[in-house]
Amino acid sequence: MPRSRRIVIAVFPDVDLLDVTGPAEVFALANRETGGRAGYDVQLAGPTGGAVTTSAGVRLLADLSFAEVGGGGARGGGGVIDTLLVPGAVDMLPEGPVARIDQDVVAWVKETAPGARRVASVCVGAHVLAAAGLLDGKRVTTHWSTAAQLAAEHPEVTVDADPIFVRSGRVWTGAGISACMDLALALVAEDLGEEVALTVARQLVMYLKRQGGQSQFSVPLSRPPASRRDIEELRTYIAEHLDADLSAGALAGRMALSERHFARVFRQETGTGPAAYVEAVRVEAARRLLESTDEPLERVAAASGFGSVETLHRALRKQIDTTPAAYRRRFRTAT
Repeated sequence: MPRSRRIVIAVFPDVDLLDVTGPAEVFALANRETGGRAGYDVQLAGPTGGAVTTSAGVRLLADLSFAEVGGGGARGGGGVIDTLLVPGAVDMLPEGPVARIDQDVVAWVKETAPGARRVASVCVGAHVLAAAGLLDGKRVTTHWSTAAQLAAEHPEVTVDADPIFVRSGRVWTGAGISACMDLALALVAEDLGEEVALTVARQLVMYLKRQGGQSQFSVPLSRPPASRRDIEELRTYIAEHLDADLSAGALAGRMALSERHFARVFRQETGTGPAAYVEAVRVEAARRLLESTDEPLERVAAASGFGSVETLHRALRKQIDTTPAAYRRRFRTAT
């Protein structure tokens, strides 16, 4: 008989819809692709059971109330929880999104989590885990828009807003929105192996199964849009011409500005200097090539604009504290 893996996903008013349905679809496809061998049994648990209205306005039907999860509720409530999955909800305030902390949900998670084999949060669900004391002393991630809130409210937690997901022992935390799929695929890979996870990713028509150490967003997206159109156009030029001369002098010449004035304007618009920005974009390009191709390091260095393997080594050491070969071994995704 296949092993049974009970997955309990918390649902509550205004929960993010994809945070619930995305992982559920991954687990369902894992069951299908393994002929049932995966044994995933997904249950939705809500404060009172029954209908729950999500942030998208779509209603979900909880299989169990929180009180029934550990007892003899519907659909076999009371079985051992393999994975407790906690999504989140946000309140949109004038200053931006703020993670909602429902104390009833926090109390239930705090009581339920010790009985689960592993616990995972999706997006701002990390705030719930933190409030329940499950993230103390751990490195975690969450949606980039509420990472500062999480760090400020829980100084005992090390918040890293960059990765797609982070594993710390039996506790996993995932980044925002669509990254819930990556987190769920990583859980499947832990249970059933990389090949099953990649098969599920193909069925989902996901471009690739991203690894946890990859960034939530690209370098251009991580900087605010420039107010000057010429700087935005220059950023596009940089991304499309990585092997060109992108020195501060050459870029200043393209904009017909003195190098000193250009450097000041670029920093004002992007929050960083030209040289640091170009290096970050080139490192991102190199990472993509290392993840998705078998190109020799000489070609990776040339294509990403570093010119030499030595320069590529130095840049990766500086930016992400690893070597090209080590990064490729960890994050290679092409089949």
